[in-house]
Amino acid sequence: MRIDIMTLFPDAIDAMMGQSIMGRAQDRGYIKIVAHQIRDYTTNKQMQVDDYPYGGGRGAVMQADPLYRCWEHICQEAGHRVHTVYMSPCGRVFDQQVAKELKANYDHLILVCGHYEGVDQRVLDEIVDEELSIGDYVLTGGELAAMVAIDCIARFIPGVLGSSESAETESFSDGLLEYPQYTRPAEFRGMKVPEVLLNGNHALIERWRRDRAIELTLSRRPELMERVELNKKDIAFIQSIKKDEKAR
Repeated sequence: MRIDIMTLFPDAIDAMMGQSIMGRAQDRGYIKIVAHQIRDYTTNKQMQVDDYPYGGGRGAVMQADPLYRCWEHICQEAGHRVHTVYMSPCGRVFDQQVAKELKANYDHLILVCGHYEGVDQRVLDEIVDEELSIGDYVLTGGELAAMVAIDCIARFIPGVLGSSESAETESFSDGLLEYPQYTRPAEFRGMKVPEVLLNGNHALIERWRRDRAIELTLSRRPELMERVELNKKDIAFIQSIKKDEKAR
């Protein structure tokens, strides 16, 4: 998979995306991430990419022309129009399901990172296929949002995590928050690892993990339970939790 990022800060993208799992994934050819400096596509000596907004108002707005030239260059190199995403607080909320959709539907993406008070709407109308938001808050630029999206999408690319089970068992993969994790030593400051995780009975371990995930989700994010597919054992466990709460 290839992801091109249109940004004013390519060094920041390269520094972060070149580390740890993402860095290894690129070295091994599972994903290619290319950051493009929007200023390289300006036509003035000052390499200006912003100007005052028509109609007045505070701040500045990113100009349409440099963004379009950058986008056009990427698409020309690809030989086709590439699905283009603008990272924006006005977009639909990016979540695990959206990440799966993007990975399943596209092998090449362009992510546009805005700055200042926004981007000239005309270029958005011309090049953007969808807008995505990572949450109900405003950032100083789109780079952090783009890197969040890339990191999440990449986890669904075979080979990136090194284990196909990792992406399937982490938080939100089945609608639940992830169960607690433990490692050596078996006792730390008087706190012991749950005995069930030490007995080697994989069926009991999986049930324990499922129960803890349900318990955690009910406690912290109960609204997520509406989308979870529950089996008979899950329902029985939830009923036992509610019974215990009434008894208190």
